[in-house]
Amino acid sequence: MAPAPLTANSSGYNTPDSELESIIPVHPTAARRPNYITVQSENTAYTDEHIIGKYLYRGADVVVSDGQFAVTPTVKPYEFQTTRKVGKTGSPGTPKDGIQQPNYIGSVLRASTVRIGSEPGTGKEVHVPICDVLPMVHPNDLVLGGWDISGLPMDKAMERARVLDYDLQRQVMPHMSLLGAPLPSIYYPDFIAANQEARADNVIPGTDKQAHLEHVRSDIRNFKAQNELDRVIVFWTANTERYSDLIPGVNDTADNLLAAIRSSHSEVSPSTIFAVAAILEGEPFVNGAPQNTFVPGVIELAEREKSFIGGDDLKSGQTKLKSVLAEFLVNAGIKPLSIASYNHLGNNDGHNLSAEPQFKSKEISKSSVVDDMGKAAKGEHPDHIVVIKYVPAVGDSKRAIDEYYSEIFCGGRQTINIFNECEDSLLATPLILDLAILTELLTRVKYRDLSAAQTTFAPLYPVLSLLSYMCKAPLVKPGTDVVNSLGRQRNALEGFLKACIGLEGNSDLLLETRIW
Repeated sequence: MAPAPLTANSSGYNTPDSELESIIPVHPTAARRPNYITVQSENTAYTDEHIIGKYLYRGADVVVSDGQFAVTPTVKPYEFQTTRKVGKTGSPGTPKDGIQQPNYIGSVLRASTVRIGSEPGTGKEVHVPICDVLPMVHPNDLVLGGWDISGLPMDKAMERARVLDYDLQRQVMPHMSLLGAPLPSIYYPDFIAANQEARADNVIPGTDKQAHLEHVRSDIRNFKAQNELDRVIVFWTANTERYSDLIPGVNDTADNLLAAIRSSHSEVSPSTIFAVAAILEGEPFVNGAPQNTFVPGVIELAEREKSFIGGDDLKSGQTKLKSVLAEFLVNAGIKPLSIASYNHLGNNDGHNLSAEPQFKSKEISKSSVVDDMGKAAKGEHPDHIVVIKYVPAVGDSKRAIDEYYSEIFCGGRQTINIFNECEDSLLATPLILDLAILTELLTRVKYRDLSAAQTTFAPLYPVLSLLSYMCKAPLVKPGTDVVNSLGRQRNALEGFLKACIGLEGNSDLLLETRIW
């Protein structure tokens, strides 16, 4: 079983300083740039403790009558307050081309940029790394720990996984050994594949789910105290579970869910136990797997406790590309008729997904990425199938094959085939860091609605839908539409971060280049 929510560990350890810094420079994605941006505007104020940005949220109300659209522009003023001090945070665990700089390539926050304006004299656009827009935790400063039903120490688990090149394993082995062994985790055999039983040698004893909840809460408190942390991010990176049945009176409300835990109800999953533990401890919980951890009772509990949650399922390779290509086809006026996706992989994730109940969870998550396409395409929805096979020989080097079959002009057809091969874990790891860092930032952001004469700043809504860019099946506020378009998810994230420093949202109008 892959590491479970990586938040508590007997050691607690963060990234050591590089011993090669005197030989090679620090990679740009790992550089530190404190107070990199200062906005000089009446909309932005800086104090020793906060950055306060005024923002006009512009939208439009649309009324449809007899097939006619009446559009009324709307403007609503807000203020965002971001705490500048970055808390100490705990969270998740020679190559072929010669010496490599330690880097965070693959991290959206550290390896991609956002446009913040243009140089007055030349008109050239100015871009900065996303992580420099607001004060964020540097990934080297995260204190790492975790639970796992497999008790193998982290250095030995790295050897078993065989993701990294042998020479790189050799170099990082001393640091991995300092992480020690994971804490015992929760094991309910009914929720993961039977083939995982052989690994389950490090479990919290008994079947009392209330006792398991208290055990995990104690682990979180101990890890936070032992490492003198300001914030803990509990991150589920463990195996995909089967879906939990949604049962009225069991997991439909917060109180019913807590009662179901006390009675050790069979439909309370391990991931839900961890989510509830984090919520009750006032710490954020992120679900990196596809199962329905966030049953209605969990969402209601998070609302009641004003504790942050986000997910679901890391979006790293095939599905991320699908969210781009599907949008491209629709926006190009092309009509997708079918999308067929095939995967095979040989790591333990693939082994677990070879069981039908666990595969169904993943199938739902991977299929949902085109759910909002129908609205953009006037109700059209393509046939969509997902196949995942376990092939041990390929290890972590996942193969993904996709066919997009579409209708074009005059009844013609277009077929696009894509073959994608990558180390699955090496795409996912930077996203885990991004999600943890972004979640920590959002705990420090508050807002007030100036149109409602709101005088005090309030925290954001508990469901962190701004994490959507990194998630296959984004969790959103109940009653609101899910946005799967990767471009729209990215624009929302960039726009929010810029709003917090009093800058207007993204605009590709570039009006100055189109007029005299």
